[in-house]
Amino acid sequence: MPQPRRRPVQRRGRGEAPRARRSGGSDLGARVLVAIPALAVALAMVALGDYVFLVGVAALGLVCLHELFSMFGRARPARFAGFIGLLGLLVAAHLGDRETVLLVFLACLPLTFVVAVNQPGGGGAPGISVTILGLAWIGLALAHAVLLRDLDHGGGLVFAVLLGTFVGDTGAYLGGRAFGQRKLAPTISPNKTVEGLLIGVLLGTAAVWWAGLSQPWLGGQNGAILGVAIAIAAPIGDLFESYLKRDAGTKDTGTLFGAHGGALDRLDAIMFTAVTGYYVWQALL
Repeated sequence: MPQPRRRPVQRRGRGEAPRARRSGGSDLGARVLVAIPALAVALAMVALGDYVFLVGVAALGLVCLHELFSMFGRARPARFAGFIGLLGLLVAAHLGDRETVLLVFLACLPLTFVVAVNQPGGGGAPGISVTILGLAWIGLALAHAVLLRDLDHGGGLVFAVLLGTFVGDTGAYLGGRAFGQRKLAPTISPNKTVEGLLIGVLLGTAAVWWAGLSQPWLGGQNGAILGVAIAIAAPIGDLFESYLKRDAGTKDTGTLFGAHGGALDRLDAIMFTAVTGYYVWQALL
């Protein structure tokens, strides 16, 4: 009796969503269920500010560093130096200024060297490189988030950054699913499209512009400038993390948010938009 022909199995690249989830079985509901409580906690941290914001950012930063160091554990990063350096950068941002943050960052290099030399198994150039990458990418980004929050109208500015990042990311996701045709970066993130990018930038910019209209200290024009900068920086941050994950051969950086990955998976865009928002606002003053 002839056997039925088996349909060939189509393999997907790392980081690419299953076909069913990209079409009818949308995971948008699950994404929203994760996003809403996370956004509520973030807004509470922003509203309370001061040491509540500092401690909350520090906790997230330590988780992000742990995820990065775990992804590249084979390089033997100097974990202790990374964790101490991160906390030092955040305290420097809260109690000092940009120059203080820079001074602490420079001090992290000899600290990383000392720890790498004395830790079991050593570290060498790969371990030092991954540690400094974490401090530059995660530590400096979160330090700038603290600097931004401590400015005049800092709560509103951090809210604008979060709003532009969240709306832009959601717009790119939905726009790409509905209208996406041309791949944006197929070797890094196969599901991202040029159409999704453009829709995300447009909606992210519009969201911050709209927020500026209701805030006299921000205004519509400054809101639009800040919004377009945030909306462009966010997908770059997303692609940066995707590039590192592909190099590490992993789909998610962790399991903090269950099926939706780790802290870095949720904060990758913020790592770029916090820095962008701070310097664009300084230029607008």
